[in-house]
Amino acid sequence: QKGTEVHTVPFSLEYRVFFKNEKGQYVFPFHDIPIYADKDVFHMVIATKHPLNTIKQDVKKEKLRYVVNLFPYKGYIWNYGAIPQTWEDPGHNDKHTGCCGDNDPTDVCEIGSKVCARGEIIDGKALGILAMIDKRETDWKVIATLTVDDPYAANYSDINDVKRLKPGYLEATLDWVRRYKAAFKDKDFTTDIIKSTHDHWKALVTKKINGKGISCMNTTVSESPFKCDPVAARAIVDALPPSCESACTVPTDVDKWFQHQKN
Repeated sequence: QKGTEVHTVPFSLEYRVFFKNEKGQYVFPFHDIPIYADKDVFHMVIATKHPLNTIKQDVKKEKLRYVVNLFPYKGYIWNYGAIPQTWEDPGHNDKHTGCCGDNDPTDVCEIGSKVCARGEIIDGKALGILAMIDKRETDWKVIATLTVDDPYAANYSDINDVKRLKPGYLEATLDWVRRYKAAFKDKDFTTDIIKSTHDHWKALVTKKINGKGISCMNTTVSESPFKCDPVAARAIVDALPPSCESACTVPTDVDKWFQHQKN
């Protein structure tokens, strides 16, 4: 059935979350979930560049990475994900930032009142956007709100509504990321950026551009040479190592507080 399937246990190197369609077949959320849920409403999901775009915990030097609790924030201050069928092309110099893309889908910071579940696919309105420059790469962060489940979503139509209804939230976002190089932009500007990254994704998935290591396999994009059948998608799951069924513990450092050190 449609939804997600968990492979092995959380907090392990083998942990994965796979996505399935209505027929219970594995899909590639980066490429198979449509960008639009409705007019001016975008799908948002957590996905990766790996085969089947599975959710997996980030790893550095063969160890799991965790979000640091940097006082006064505990973990993320939004629901964090990406817009499917978008791609920030590392070969394209962005005219707004003067830097090329970071080779990822366009990130989303969803600011609704609900804490979303891992792997949840949500419909959101893009309200504004922030351009971050990280290691000379452009990394767009869309500020969005839920449109279906959030009782306050109707009150938001642009980034100025966030400033008015959630005073301090955007300032906290800038404070959280620390590395920002540009101010928040409005809804129209945001929509143009999303459309542009969608065009870059089309070029990627149709092999007009070299994806440089990104898995472009999909089950729905008819014009894509990477399109495969459900059997091939299933084979990726079957090739995974056996699941670790024993419970994994979280390092004690994960629940510690850290202070930002000013230079």
